Amino acid sequence: MTAVGIAVGGSKKEYPGNLTLYVTLTCVVAAMGGLIFGYDIGISGGVTSMDSFLRKFFPSVFRKKHENQTTNQYCQYDSVTLTLFTSSLYLAALLSSLVASTVTRKFGRKLSMLFGGVLFCAGAIINAAAKNVEMLIIGRILLGFGIGFANQSVPLYLSETAPYKYRGALNIGFQLSITIGILIANVWNYLFVKIEGGWGWRLSLGGAVVPALTISVGSLILPDTPNSMIERGRNDQARQQLKRIRGVDDIDEEFNDLVAASDESKKVQNPWANLLKRKYRPHLSVAILIPFFQQLTGINVIMFYAPVLFNTIGFESNAALMSAVITGFVNVGATVVSIYSVDKWGRRFLFLEGGVQMFICQAVVAAAIGAKFGVSGNPDTLPKWYAIVVVLFICIYVAGFAWSWGPLGWLVPSEIFPLEIRSAAQSVNVSVNMFFTFVIAQVFLTMLCHMKFGLFIFFAFFVVVMSIFVALFLPETKGIPIEEMSQVWKKHWYWSRFVHDTDFPAKNRGVEMGKGGGGYA
Repeated sequence: MTAVGIAVGGSKKEYPGNLTLYVTLTCVVAAMGGLIFGYDIGISGGVTSMDSFLRKFFPSVFRKKHENQTTNQYCQYDSVTLTLFTSSLYLAALLSSLVASTVTRKFGRKLSMLFGGVLFCAGAIINAAAKNVEMLIIGRILLGFGIGFANQSVPLYLSETAPYKYRGALNIGFQLSITIGILIANVWNYLFVKIEGGWGWRLSLGGAVVPALTISVGSLILPDTPNSMIERGRNDQARQQLKRIRGVDDIDEEFNDLVAASDESKKVQNPWANLLKRKYRPHLSVAILIPFFQQLTGINVIMFYAPVLFNTIGFESNAALMSAVITGFVNVGATVVSIYSVDKWGRRFLFLEGGVQMFICQAVVAAAIGAKFGVSGNPDTLPKWYAIVVVLFICIYVAGFAWSWGPLGWLVPSEIFPLEIRSAAQSVNVSVNMFFTFVIAQVFLTMLCHMKFGLFIFFAFFVVVMSIFVALFLPETKGIPIEEMSQVWKKHWYWSRFVHDTDFPAKNRGVEMGKGGGGYA
């Protein structure tokens, strides 16, 4: 095992750089790419609880909900077609994220962001004008294509642009935008459901045009990242851009390291095959397991179907939408907490604290719903205070996720990849995220029908598993320059057996070479 230091010692570089107004505004505009993802998460559950929407597109669900064909509240929304409406987007996002890898690598992060905005806009227009389920699903697929491009490029853009000391806070701007998108969608659902004539759902779905135009216009005015410019041979422009975003003239050391990393990455003919090399085992493991675990926290169950879930536990339709608005505000507020704490307390602390908080809340919610609904799903009369207690613990759960696995699930994978595999590895990260989002969205209502309150115990179990993974296998990445990240693997008790000093020699250029000098082995 190597003795390379991370927190202290001469082996850690500290590139000069300031948190300038320019870089802050650049990251804020780029982070707006999260709005489209968040808006869709929030809007889906809202419209599927609107009677006018269900009556038009899913009449069997509408009848089951209102004609008391079943007394089992767990099963009133169980419909394969209804869940396909929600989940088809994420399958499309999975496929498009793979294409986005090539676009991001060869043409820059900006173009992928633009494609994401345009495709999302097209999907929103089709959904707003939908006449049948087929049009709805076509629109959802286009929305998914847009999300795949945006989620692949935006986290990379933020991690490459931000000064390393502030990378965590600025990157979490993406998750903050997701939570703001969810909140806006929940508020609009609450307002639009009251429109006479029952066409408010069209405004909810069509409102996705607004975040789509935001990221589209933003991508046109943003500069590309120095990393991307160097990757495409525009070194002089990259140097000027690096000076601008760092706010200092002394950028030679960082620039030289970026060029060295790019030179090494150009030796890689096939980044996808390269991912399978032994030295990238830690990166690939994290790229797969972090998004896998993020979806198995159960958060998307809450956010997709919050209005449906609250309706199930005893709230009327409008009150259910209002409860979703409340959880949306909690989500935004807790994400702001994460922005202020991630570069102070570190990634591991937030992961572990959030895991404990989510586990406790899921256990309480499972007990509360189980005690009142039992296995029959018939609660008789549900006291208002009882439903409020359930919502309270759901809000505490949402807060725990929003300052831990929510933002860090995007931040950590985007900051650990070397340049030569960065686009491909980020696509793996997004694809795994979208695949399991698709699976959870597709099977959740069926699982709720069959597992009943045990569904929350199911997710609580995985929260324990993922917390153990973080405690044992995830190194701290706070304060490490993105091109120096190989050091954390070399020092780790487990991953050091896969990563050796000769695997990443380019990272030592520009400063003194260690014993035996430099050379690529």
